[in-house]
Amino acid sequence: MTESLTVLEDRVGYSFQNKELLQRALTHKSRAFEAAAHGAERQDDNEQLEFLGDSILGFIVSEVLVSRYPTYPEGRLSKLKAYLVSANHLHEVAADLGVGAHLLLGRGEELSGGRAKRALLANALEALIAALYLDAGIEAVRRFVLHQVVGDFDAEKAGDEALAVDYKSALQEAAQQLGLPMPRYAIAKESGPEHSKTFTVEVRVGHQFAERAEGTSKKAAGQRAAQMVLAAILAANDGDVGLDSAQHPPAPELPQE
Repeated sequence: MTESLTVLEDRVGYSFQNKELLQRALTHKSRAFEAAAHGAERQDDNEQLEFLGDSILGFIVSEVLVSRYPTYPEGRLSKLKAYLVSANHLHEVAADLGVGAHLLLGRGEELSGGRAKRALLANALEALIAALYLDAGIEAVRRFVLHQVVGDFDAEKAGDEALAVDYKSALQEAAQQLGLPMPRYAIAKESGPEHSKTFTVEVRVGHQFAERAEGTSKKAAGQRAAQMVLAAILAANDGDVGLDSAQHPPAPELPQE
């Protein structure tokens, strides 16, 4: 156990009994594949822990929200939960804990800036939650999630705009990660009176992916269509896309048809 990982334990607020669990939670698959390629014994990576941690996190966040906001409808609770378990939010939590400095990465992932990638940090945090659960049980995880993930989050001050997922940016990141053409947006149709229009926006990524969606604004319709295309791309690639390029400019809009 290195001193640096002891620092991480201090930030997490828990000293692991099984240190190998913590190490596994921080081991990216690139490190495991690299070790195997060089003839070393294959290391366990954090993908299964990430899977478990995602479920545990979702359960605890749901539990907290239902307890704190007993009068909220399901739709509002779902939005709050989606925000708290989103890759964006988990990335921020992981960055605050300094998780990136402790990741075990393959050389290629290291050189491509893996320690700062949103998807890697968010996934590692979920794996860390699973490792904490396996080592200490649900109460230790509940304390961690309440303190680090939920923190001082106040649903009364969180407007829908702040909670919304930016599917346009996420779609652009996915396209870049997979070497696909950049998304192209076009207004396919406008209907209704001037004061209450409905817009239909089409989004295309190359020739393979295209969807249309309606909304009461161009922005809303574009977001819905981008969400649909993103879902199709993720399904076609088994969800194996690391979305970590939030600094890229928005995709270009085509002229109205």
